[in-house]
Amino acid sequence: MESGETDTPEVQIASFRAIVRGRVQGIGFRYFVRSRAEELELCGTVRNLTNGIVEVEAAGHRPQLDRLIEHLHEGPGLASVQSVEVDWEITVTAGGGFRITY
Repeated sequence: MESGETDTPEVQIASFRAIVRGRVQGIGFRYFVRSRAEELELCGTVRNLTNGIVEVEAAGHRPQLDRLIEHLHEGPGLASVQSVEVDWEITVTAGGGFRITY
């Protein structure tokens, strides 16, 4: 092995910003998202926007992010998700856990 090389495979981190529309405020949606994101070991934030939309920013391994997006489409029991728009980005910083912001 050359100097500076490791036998550890490179880890690919991805991130996205999602906008969730429907009946997604006032029913525990943010707590649902945080719980699922923590189970998937993702980092990021979830927050309510003033127009009734929930915004999710998440970073981590792509398979776990894909699973979180599936959860966003489902929501908790009282949710009625109409749409989830996902923009894959490289701007969400990995690290620091998953937080609800206000």
